[in-house]
Amino acid sequence: MRPEKKLIASEYLARLNAAPFFIVVEYTGLTVGQFTELRKRLTKVGAEIHVVKNSIFRIAVKEAGIADITSSLAGQMAVVSGLKDVTTAAKVMKTYQAEFERPKIRFGYLNNGRLEPKDILALADLPSIDVLRGKLLGLLKTPLTTLVQLLNTPGTQLARVLQAKVEKGA
Repeated sequence: MRPEKKLIASEYLARLNAAPFFIVVEYTGLTVGQFTELRKRLTKVGAEIHVVKNSIFRIAVKEAGIADITSSLAGQMAVVSGLKDVTTAAKVMKTYQAEFERPKIRFGYLNNGRLEPKDILALADLPSIDVLRGKLLGLLKTPLTTLVQLLNTPGTQLARVLQAKVEKGA
């Protein structure tokens, strides 16, 4: 392999190792303007998209220890990856695909588990990780708030009785 190709393969390998997920899309039919718009939308949510040469990407995937994807790579491919939440990138891909009917989601990987297009679209329907954390915090907070109110009730009632006694006696 030529040194340039080794360098590019090592760059893809570094991206795959750094990102907890990647989504492979076929971008055939997208204009440069549409691809740039998709890139901007993904950047806003902490993800990025890169056009990849299939043969070099196969080498990077193999070196990353991901299952053989040779049969899945055909046509003009691009890889969406990111360091943040997979659901936000999946949402961007789903809405963009609904608007322009492209790019076509082929498959993806999340923590070394293969995702089919229907799985990626299901991830897009999930709330973001921040929303889920907020819901969890709310669930944890409610019983604690109730407990504090129950513990304070007898003391509050006693204070009211004593205050009424003081006011009546005065």
